Amino acid sequence: MKSQNNIPTSKVQRATKFVTTGIKIGGNYVKHYTKKALGQNPSKEELHEDNARDIYASLSQLKGSALKVAQMLSMDKNLLPKAYVDKFTMAQYSAPPLSGPLVVKTFKKYFGKSPQELFDTFEMEAVNAASIGQVHLAYKNGKKLAVKIQYPGVADSISADLKMVKPFASIILGLPDKDIEKYLQEVELKLKEETDYELELKRSIDISQACAHIPHLVFTKYYAELSSQKILTMDWLDGKHLKEFLATNPSQEVRNQIGQALWDFYDFQMHTLKAVHADPHPGNFLLREDGTLGIIDFGCVKEIPEEFYQDFFIVINPYFLDNEELIKKVFYQNEYLHASDAPEQAEFFTELFKVMIRLLCRPFQTETFDFSDDDYFTEIYQFGDSLAKMPEILNSKEARGSRHSLYINRTYFGLYSILNELRANHIITRRPEWLRKPLAELAF
Repeated sequence: MKSQNNIPTSKVQRATKFVTTGIKIGGNYVKHYTKKALGQNPSKEELHEDNARDIYASLSQLKGSALKVAQMLSMDKNLLPKAYVDKFTMAQYSAPPLSGPLVVKTFKKYFGKSPQELFDTFEMEAVNAASIGQVHLAYKNGKKLAVKIQYPGVADSISADLKMVKPFASIILGLPDKDIEKYLQEVELKLKEETDYELELKRSIDISQACAHIPHLVFTKYYAELSSQKILTMDWLDGKHLKEFLATNPSQEVRNQIGQALWDFYDFQMHTLKAVHADPHPGNFLLREDGTLGIIDFGCVKEIPEEFYQDFFIVINPYFLDNEELIKKVFYQNEYLHASDAPEQAEFFTELFKVMIRLLCRPFQTETFDFSDDDYFTEIYQFGDSLAKMPEILNSKEARGSRHSLYINRTYFGLYSILNELRANHIITRRPEWLRKPLAELAF
């Protein structure tokens, strides 16, 4: 893949790139409707493919928050046409890499030395490149290392980028502006944390040490003395990304073992650490033939406030939907319902969220769950499609749900999706004892 010699960093440069892309998209629509006028009957999929190609080409050159949006959208397979999913999935670990001179410049800025002076050997060609940074292979004192380098200007361009990405998100998703705005606000908050490699270093060490006891998980060792604000150095982890791993046709036993390790990893973070690796896309996991799972990239971590935790997770309790009084209390506390709701609004959203809980919490209601069941995921996608068309939702002036729930929900959606693609069919869905007990025994 051809490398980039520079990244547009000024507002003018980046805005120009967005405008140019907008013109290309406009041209794609003109071409599409011209063909229709001439009786050629072009498919909508052709238009999606042209737009996906041009949008991805632009975002991959800009890097940072622009490309991160593509990466996150690629996980939402029920929202995007297939052409966008296929193209944007590349943003997870296959974007155009930064050129050698820019890599050396970054090292000299933060260490006063070139990478060749810091390491015994350093491969100038990136092993993979994603939205925020790229990874290089290096050796020092006989150790094989992975060195992650952040792209120049990423942190400074987040707010401006997301304002310019908004029209593209509206075109792709066809969602109201208020929903796009809510989505991008949450992305901005987490992106600012992801560009802080010193924070990531601390979180990486803390969470990997806390989860080291979980069977079949593998974590890397991090090196603070070879890390900085924009560079992160760690031991190299061998393994394959999900699609590469599946191409080896692993046994069902190995699929289930990896799937169970992944589930246990997230279950422990949610209910014990109350801080969770909140970016569960395939680029952040390395799957291995022996049934172990390597976990990388703790840049995006959602800390769960204690006062929010019980109100959010009580819905998993199998007795919850039998208690109308508690339902009402929890729905208001979780901001599913608002004090300003008219009675008919409150009734509509109460019933809607009951349906959502029954559907999305289904894996928690049995001792084991089959995530290879495509009918279950079709049901989720169809439910999502129906939500987008409901006038009560389209006409609602307020977003529903606590801001804390956005990344928790997103994490579970990513987890479910990976387990489905892995075809894991026997996952023990462990949960804390308090989420099994009758409500009368709980302090609510």
